Amino acid sequence: MKISTAEIVIDQVPESIIKTLESRLDHMCVKKSEDEGGPCCNTASVPGIVTQRSCVYGGARVVLMPITDAIHLVHGPIGCASCTWDIRGSRTSGSDLYKTGFSTNLEEKDIVFGGEKKLFNTVIELNSLYQPSAIFVYSTCVVGLIGDDLKAVCKEAEKITKCKVIPVQSEGFRSFNKSLGHQLACDAMLDYLIGTGELDNEQKSEINAQPTLNIVGEFNVAGDLWAIKPLIEKMGIKVLAVLTGDSCVEDIAKAHHADLNIVQCQKSSNYLARQMEEKYNIPYLKVNFFGIEDTAKSLKIISEFFQDPEMIEKADEIIKTEIEKVRSEISHYKERLTDKQVAVYVGGNKAWSLIRAFEELGMKVMMTGTQNGLPEDYERIMETVSEGTLVVDDANSMELSRLLQKYQPDLVISGAKEKYMTHKLGIPFCDFNHDRIMSFAGFKGFINFAKELDRAVSSPVWKFTPKKYQGIVK
Repeated sequence: MKISTAEIVIDQVPESIIKTLESRLDHMCVKKSEDEGGPCCNTASVPGIVTQRSCVYGGARVVLMPITDAIHLVHGPIGCASCTWDIRGSRTSGSDLYKTGFSTNLEEKDIVFGGEKKLFNTVIELNSLYQPSAIFVYSTCVVGLIGDDLKAVCKEAEKITKCKVIPVQSEGFRSFNKSLGHQLACDAMLDYLIGTGELDNEQKSEINAQPTLNIVGEFNVAGDLWAIKPLIEKMGIKVLAVLTGDSCVEDIAKAHHADLNIVQCQKSSNYLARQMEEKYNIPYLKVNFFGIEDTAKSLKIISEFFQDPEMIEKADEIIKTEIEKVRSEISHYKERLTDKQVAVYVGGNKAWSLIRAFEELGMKVMMTGTQNGLPEDYERIMETVSEGTLVVDDANSMELSRLLQKYQPDLVISGAKEKYMTHKLGIPFCDFNHDRIMSFAGFKGFINFAKELDRAVSSPVWKFTPKKYQGIVK
């Protein structure tokens, strides 16, 4: 018998919500009250199951590789460089050097005798061929095991090339959580890049004439930055640097001159904002440009920070005008999406920042979770979701499949790794990870968001793809 979405109420964790390992039960919970604690998180994945977590190197690469005019050199076996930023959706309005993958391609003899000489020669050759603004060198597991001195090699190569050669100590095994990679990437920028550039006379005149800010934790996936930046500039604020979407080395080097940092992806970049506040006395605000309400709120708190009546008035005008346009555009999508149940399994920041966006379309989030969530991520999730929402940490493929079979949501929001499993279960899917090709940020992005959700849910293909509780389509 088919269960209607109106009957799906997750008010408690049944016997053992799904068949899973006993040690995994604490990683699932249901919100019952305002003071409800989140699931167990930030622990090593249970041995014996296939985890889809990224490594520390992967976390560092996510933060740094959108820097467009730099070379990103992976020091390790060729396999570690196989997934380049070119397939991860960060767009550029300038240089596209960052889309070319580079590796030292360590082989057996390099592991036995060391890879320092090979790394040094590679850096010299790449600088000669491309004349990049900087070269980021990422350490991988093998390099950590054989003990190559990454910092010493980079320092020597920088003397010869006169190019910034920046070591990123991102050995994959350093943690079970890629969040450490985010921090290590931020440390690389703080230690070797931010604060090394100075403003020219024209730039000094510009920043004296208007307030400035840095957009931190925005990676311009599918062009999201290009929906956010114009809204800020319309208020009369100059964006000094973006860390790191569609950015260049020179702008990041001068980021310490900004009046304010606004943090979009708070999972990857809160640390960077805190360190810049401590080191350069730059205050920061947490913002969220996904959804109508949160975009409006973000513009409001930015304008209020500068305490400029004219700027506050401009922000109010922008918000009023844009909201009227968006509400008109999404009305017909909202009619079809209202009361649909959504399961969200994405990055830590998006696991809570998307909740309000779905509610604005009349949809209900019945499950949310993330693979690499930290306690502070789950605090935000538990504050944001409604009572009865299932919250899951680090679900493996088996668990996620069984959860979807059990509760049969109308839509799953996740990344490419979960896409085909979801389709095989006969459930509509929408990609909200680095592989998406459509911008969802800001007011215009919300129209795209509504359109994409409606396209997924309302597609006639699901009439011909029956939902099977065992995930088998006959």
